[in-house]
Amino acid sequence: MTQRLPRLHLIALVATLSAGTGAQAQAFDAVRLFAAPPGKDGGLMGSVVLASTEYPGSKDRRTLVLPVLDYQWANGWFAGTTNGLGYNFSGQPDMQYGLRITADFGRKENRSTALRGMGDIKAKAELGGFFNHALTEGLSLTSAVRYGSGIDGHGLVANVGIGYAMPFAQRWRFSVGSNITAANAESMQSDFGVSQAQAATSGYGAYAPGAGLRDVRTSATLSHRFNARTSVMLGLGISTLLGDAADSPLVQKKTSASGLLVATYAF
Repeated sequence: MTQRLPRLHLIALVATLSAGTGAQAQAFDAVRLFAAPPGKDGGLMGSVVLASTEYPGSKDRRTLVLPVLDYQWANGWFAGTTNGLGYNFSGQPDMQYGLRITADFGRKENRSTALRGMGDIKAKAELGGFFNHALTEGLSLTSAVRYGSGIDGHGLVANVGIGYAMPFAQRWRFSVGSNITAANAESMQSDFGVSQAQAATSGYGAYAPGAGLRDVRTSATLSHRFNARTSVMLGLGISTLLGDAADSPLVQKKTSASGLLVATYAF
């Protein structure tokens, strides 16, 4: 447990550091398993305090307290709040690939005054796949695809990221990461578009974004391990909306920052 704990603490929740672009959904942007997949049975529990924005592109802030509960079985199965429910087909410690089920948590129009008249987007299950590869010591590539989100359930989102983690003192580690997200037209319409019906009730002009790059994010985290099981992590992230997403009438700020504080216990 002591060998796989530091890496998990450093990068398992970096995907949650969404910098104001939909924290709950983007927690599933990457799959972060233990250091030696499929590895031994083991789990992680704790909580995250996340300071972000009301919705992607909002200028208003909100703070969430979210649970952390993840478990990985030796046979390759995993489940939890960070990775969803899935299976890792790889037996190699430097590579992970598989299938999983996640969730898109939707959007409530009462989340912000700027969303009044836009209606709710219901939560939906997503199906997807992932591929991760450790390029060198501390340097890793992640990628994932998810399908099933949005108003009509046909939203497709793909994410590619790269991260680097390094120790700099006893029990301390520092990591940086960057990732970019693309989405199909259905996903972009749900998150950033305004239909004719929504235009009539919200006051926004009708807007139909196309498929393309949605956002780019960078993050930095600092982790301290108290012992083999307990650690805390502090993170900061910056996100910038791109293309048609940035031009949406719903967007009040194209670039925003977020922070998180994570406390976890491995078992």
